[in-house]
Amino acid sequence: MEKNLEKTLKKFTAFQEKTKGHRARVKERFWKEGPESFTDEDLLELLLFFGIPRRDTRGLARALLKRFDGRLDKILDAEKEELIKIPQLGLNAILPLRVMHEVARRYLRARIENSPSLKSPKEVFEYLLYELKGEKKEVFMVLYLATDNRVLGIERISEGTIVESAVYPREVFARAYQFGASKLVLAHNHPSGNLKPSVEDKKITRIFILGGFLLQLKILDHLIIGKDSYYSFAEEGLIEELEREVRKVL
Repeated sequence: MEKNLEKTLKKFTAFQEKTKGHRARVKERFWKEGPESFTDEDLLELLLFFGIPRRDTRGLARALLKRFDGRLDKILDAEKEELIKIPQLGLNAILPLRVMHEVARRYLRARIENSPSLKSPKEVFEYLLYELKGEKKEVFMVLYLATDNRVLGIERISEGTIVESAVYPREVFARAYQFGASKLVLAHNHPSGNLKPSVEDKKITRIFILGGFLLQLKILDHLIIGKDSYYSFAEEGLIEELEREVRKVL
């Protein structure tokens, strides 16, 4: 029995040394060749090092990609309850994945908030896609901008069906004055992925445009965020169309 135990310990020690050597080579390659040389599987394996100190993480990285259609973004967006279903993926292994998701979200928010100015709807979309991805409900957000399109603030206004009673335009306008904003960008997600503006989407945009006219605040755009793409009221000419409608009743 002692011999079997000794043999088992030797195998375990050998495995640890092999794993340790492999990890060192992976880290060395990261610095030597650069992160762009790493596949998604390579990056996941490296990320899992921080949650699993003495185990092979290559197989887990492969299992994660298989479970989530080979997409790294789906893995980072996944909730803890979904990730923990994967065999051998415990809370320690999940932790670096969730930390990475939050770091990326805060990085993108900081980048857009500290940008000299917003240049296009696409730039707003790139940030909001990460902010809203994985949301099961519609989330309405507002970006408060200065005259030079510099972002002064970003806020989540409501969750659920986008209607006037849920969004409260007057509160948004009050916050605009607190931020010292002169322009607003409205945005919300469609969890279904359908980018077509609904009747309510147009109605709430019209209300904001009307309020903007009266309070001298410009509604630059209203973005609908889908799974991987967006619809811009401004790019599609819908902001101008709604502005013309509003002017007729003023």
